[in-house]
Amino acid sequence: MSAESLLNGDDYQAKRRVTLVGSLVNVLLAIGKIIAGVIGHSQALIVDGVHSLSDLVSDALVLWAARVGSYGADLDHPYGHARIETAATVGVGALLLLVAGGFTYDAAIRMMNPEDLLTPGWIALAAAVFSVLAKEGLYHYTKRVARVVRSDLIHANAWHHRSDALSSVVVIIGVAGAMAGVPWLDALAALVVALMIGAVGWRLAWHSARELVDTGLDPDELAYIGRIIDSVDGVEGHDDLRTRRMGSDTLVDVHIRVAQDISVSEGHRISDAVLYRLCREVDHVAEVLVHVDHEGLPEARRSAKLPLRRRAEAELRSAWGQLLDDYPHNRAILHYRDGHLDVDLIITGLDDAPQAGRLPALQQQLQERAEHIPYVGRIRLLAHLGS
Repeated sequence: MSAESLLNGDDYQAKRRVTLVGSLVNVLLAIGKIIAGVIGHSQALIVDGVHSLSDLVSDALVLWAARVGSYGADLDHPYGHARIETAATVGVGALLLLVAGGFTYDAAIRMMNPEDLLTPGWIALAAAVFSVLAKEGLYHYTKRVARVVRSDLIHANAWHHRSDALSSVVVIIGVAGAMAGVPWLDALAALVVALMIGAVGWRLAWHSARELVDTGLDPDELAYIGRIIDSVDGVEGHDDLRTRRMGSDTLVDVHIRVAQDISVSEGHRISDAVLYRLCREVDHVAEVLVHVDHEGLPEARRSAKLPLRRRAEAELRSAWGQLLDDYPHNRAILHYRDGHLDVDLIITGLDDAPQAGRLPALQQQLQERAEHIPYVGRIRLLAHLGS
């Protein structure tokens, strides 16, 4: 099921609004924490302030990716642009890793050189407390929007805010400890904050990179989808169920098995029912490609080298010779089954019962004439009296 519009305006506006709010908060917090850190002599708070400032880069990346990723399919991107958000999430994670590496190095150097340690003041503690409150509120707001628009990128940004809040909690502990006479606690807090930032960055980058290389859903989700497929009327089983993520959406490919003698149109109708059922019952499934099989994959592979209709029918009619001259209105239906070809020969336009009475003997003759064709199995005559 493809997007009918080129841009989902409502989702993009929600993503844009929450990101702009986050950017404004980040600017104010970054300026406030850096100034308070300098005045209050807290390395941990300065590190936390620079972290908030670096969030502006990720916010800009989120804004760009949210807009471009909201565009639907086009000629160059037949599955849409959702993975641009995924790639941007990898970028956010990598940025956090770089920031964490720099902070870790700086904090480690200060801890090894006690003369470089700072003694923070009350202003640093107050700024850290305010940062926790602001960032925690921003986290809940952003997470709620992410859930509504089903965006992993916005969800990642929400956890980015939560990591800021947690890092500020660590800063509070470090500043309070340093004020109590343990100056190295501030540097230790800076180190812990850096490691927390790095852990979040790694998680975001790793999860999104797995999506970019088409990592499928976990086994429990696959089993759930399989049960839904098998519950559709007409489906006798399924094979080769595969999934991949496309941003917040899931694409599904599956082979379903149906009865051998149903019509093409019924098989197509059953495949449509599978598609609609999955998209209705699994909210993140956006597109389903269903391949209809009349037998399992091992049996189907044994039929892969059998000839198609033109050659098969030519060989059959050559073997039959003039046997069907008295029955000019006939049509062959071919059934490829487990490496051999069964044939239903439908004869129409029979005018009298005696002509129909000769059909059993004719069927036997047709079967005998085709015995030298190695791939031909059962031959059956089906007759319709009248025109």
